[in-house]
Amino acid sequence: MKQAFDKRFLATNALLSLTAAVFFAIQMLRVGRTTDAYTIYEFGGLLGYAIKMDPSQLWRLISPIFVHIGWEHFLFNSLTLYVLGYQVEELFGWKKFLAIYLLSGVMGNAFVLYFTPAVVTAGASTSLFGLFDLMALLRYHAKSPHIKALGERYVGLLVVNLAISFLTPSISLTGHLGGLVGGLLCAVMITPPHEGQLFAKWQSYLACALYFVLIGFFILTIIA
Repeated sequence: MKQAFDKRFLATNALLSLTAAVFFAIQMLRVGRTTDAYTIYEFGGLLGYAIKMDPSQLWRLISPIFVHIGWEHFLFNSLTLYVLGYQVEELFGWKKFLAIYLLSGVMGNAFVLYFTPAVVTAGASTSLFGLFDLMALLRYHAKSPHIKALGERYVGLLVVNLAISFLTPSISLTGHLGGLVGGLLCAVMITPPHEGQLFAKWQSYLACALYFVLIGFFILTIIA
């Protein structure tokens, strides 16, 4: 019987394990209050105003990626990461995949920090939307027919998930759009090892500079 978790995909398995560990810690330690805003914040959720008052909490731009609000949220994002993560990690290798995942998530959370600072948010969807966008863009820029075909599937999935984000008030649309921006910039900065240079070097440098300028602008504007 084929193993459910492929040992080749170190980063995806580690992310899944950390996400599950945080979720089950919440379930065990905060029985009856697992989805309360304070519980989510206490375990690493993002609240922009908290960072405004105490800039030392900038680590919260990363921690919400691993925190989920309820079983449905946790299971949906974990399953998506399981499927999408294996595919992207196989194309990019674990180091590049991990960088894309975290950079997309941080950009999504930076959008939340700036545009909706009064809302407690959490979830891996900021990172996952970055991966969706990355794969969709490879449909148009990759050289390999296999990667192009794989990317084509994600164009439709990206559209569907965006529509759900717009139509569901409880979902952080801001975070998802930020994840898309992060994924777009990562697609230009980071390419699959066997694809060569998909974008001109100046475009990659510009994408890298724009990423950090946006992050810096959002942070400095909030904490100033």
